[in-house]
Amino acid sequence: MPAHSTTRARRSIDIVQIAYFVSDIEAAAERLHAMRGVGPFFVAHHIELINVRYRGEPAELDHSSAYVQAGPVMLELVQQNGEYPSPFRDMYAPGESGIHHTAAFVADLDATLDRHARDGYETALYAETGTGVRFAFVDARPLLGHMLEFYEESAAIRGFYALVAERAASWDGKELFVALNDTS
Repeated sequence: MPAHSTTRARRSIDIVQIAYFVSDIEAAAERLHAMRGVGPFFVAHHIELINVRYRGEPAELDHSSAYVQAGPVMLELVQQNGEYPSPFRDMYAPGESGIHHTAAFVADLDATLDRHARDGYETALYAETGTGVRFAFVDARPLLGHMLEFYEESAAIRGFYALVAERAASWDGKELFVALNDTS
């Protein structure tokens, strides 16, 4: 096998989510449902994060998200609450929207971030959810035009993804929104 194929296979990561930055997650969810028929949307406002670092410096990130399953991939609609530098503002000015990141699970978040840094891709954000799920955004815009999000593999994050997929598969179409207190 050629060296480039071996390298590619070793670094292969399954995309589990595509995320879109929007100004209003509920309005965007309603439009996406009307367009694609997907639902229900699991909505979390002001998601609790700890140990947040933006571009290596301590930071805050107040955001809200709506999560929905679309076939084999989760979609996330994410909005920033407030105006300050962030991975979202790195890409979009107020009022703008578009694809922000794709997400994947990794066994070793630190090793993944180190490898991307060696390859020239900076960690734009590192944070942990209130329940301890570690994740980070890697700025892959020079290569892909968007960020990469990596979650450190855990039962909590896998369970959340399974919940969203299971509820989508059995959704009766009645309640478009499901409120979440914690997204992990």
